[in-house]
Amino acid sequence: MEKIGQLRGQPYSMGYVFLFLATLSWSFVGILVKTAGTWVDSMTITFARFAVGVVALGVVLLWRDQKLRIYAKHKWIWIGAIGKSFNYLFENIALSIGYSYGNILVVPIQTVILLLISAFYFKEEVSRRGWVAAALCILGVLVISWNGLPLSEMIASGGFTTLLFILAAIGTTFHVLSQKLLIQSMDSENMNFSVFFWCSVLMALPLPVQAHTTGSFHIGGLMALAALGLITGLSFNWYAKAMQRVSFGVLILVGNSSVLFTILWSYLFFNDPITMYIIAGTGMFLAGMLLLNWPLKKAKLTARAAKRDGSEPAKTNAAESGV
Repeated sequence: MEKIGQLRGQPYSMGYVFLFLATLSWSFVGILVKTAGTWVDSMTITFARFAVGVVALGVVLLWRDQKLRIYAKHKWIWIGAIGKSFNYLFENIALSIGYSYGNILVVPIQTVILLLISAFYFKEEVSRRGWVAAALCILGVLVISWNGLPLSEMIASGGFTTLLFILAAIGTTFHVLSQKLLIQSMDSENMNFSVFFWCSVLMALPLPVQAHTTGSFHIGGLMALAALGLITGLSFNWYAKAMQRVSFGVLILVGNSSVLFTILWSYLFFNDPITMYIIAGTGMFLAGMLLLNWPLKKAKLTARAAKRDGSEPAKTNAAESGV
């Protein structure tokens, strides 16, 4: 009862604050990368996102633990670091040549990849609802990539950026998998600090030959780099804290709303064209992600309730769980 009371009190209220901060910060990534790209190249932006993020996380850990630990022996640290490095690098390149809302494609593509890995690698049963959700995600990505253009023009103008976002999604998929395994042995702050530290090292290696300016220095570009780093360092921890305090339904609804904010900021700050195809495609993949994720919490709560009662948890059917 005490724990329930805590969830309904201040910690529960703070959960909304953490969720809002994470969601809002993610929605600004596209316009920040675009702004920084008017001063420095994509490789430098990628390095800065990790380097500033590591500094921010380091401050948090020093304040909390009075010491820093860098883990290097666990293979999933390196898998996560390589995956996240590719994620940010390809995403930054795509954003620099495409629209500032283009990174909304990463999440639905990642969702489909994770579903396929679950089905074909981990041999988990995927329900009809899961495949319908995956189809909606893919259809939404295709509609956004098409954007009403003739096929030849779509391939010429948007095909390459879509490919880059697919590669970014593959990278972040490995980062997500590494998080799921590493969180069993270390907390979110230490895990992300080590992964992002090695990401910054990996992205620093090509800087001497790759780094260059794309325009004259301006304070907006510098502030964009700093903001991107702070988002990298803090947003994952905000979201993790929100998960401990906010109901699953709210988490899914508010978390996915970052896509809508991303589109809004793109229109307001860069006047990027928002067509009916973009809106329709976004609606499709949002529906797919909600369809895929929403029932999972119900299955988990059923299992937990059965465990508390001392009874054997009922086997969740595929249609109920979604996956």
